[in-house]
Amino acid sequence: MTRKRQILKTAAQLFKERGYSAVTMRDLAAAMDMKAASLYNHISGKQEILATIILEVAHEFTTGMDMVEENDKSAFAKAEQLIILHIKIALEYTDALAVLNTDWMHLEGAPYQEYITLRKEYELDFKKILESGIKAGEFKAMNVETMLFNLLSTLRSIYLWIPKKSATEVADLKKELPQILLTGISS
Repeated sequence: MTRKRQILKTAAQLFKERGYSAVTMRDLAAAMDMKAASLYNHISGKQEILATIILEVAHEFTTGMDMVEENDKSAFAKAEQLIILHIKIALEYTDALAVLNTDWMHLEGAPYQEYITLRKEYELDFKKILESGIKAGEFKAMNVETMLFNLLSTLRSIYLWIPKKSATEVADLKKELPQILLTGISS
């Protein structure tokens, strides 16, 4: 693991525990057992760290969505795949996902705009999948915004649940969560 990757990983842990605003570069340096000035050999500052952490996760969601959209499966199968994508990202990027969910509003400038664009596009693509499922009779004719809000509210909080659970419980989550979430909207 490169030193920059170690810094990002440690920063994500600290941001998750304390919040972006409460963590200083000195805190990060202390957690890395190095001098604060040495951090700047690898990154330009706290804002670069935040942007890198958040945009990496946001791009994982975008890449996953692109893969789901490319297949010719049913809307229901695509929605299942997106739920599994959220679980996969929550497992692989637990701390970074927490930072994305709680500290994205601290992004500035171009990284902020990029994140907002990625988020809106992802939500729009998810909404289109749900709409196509309604048209195909796979999902109930309900308000798509309500459906999307319900699904994303649950999916965005998975990172809180996963660290406290065993491998068996996580395996059950992967198998059962798509059924639980989609049963209520299925026709």
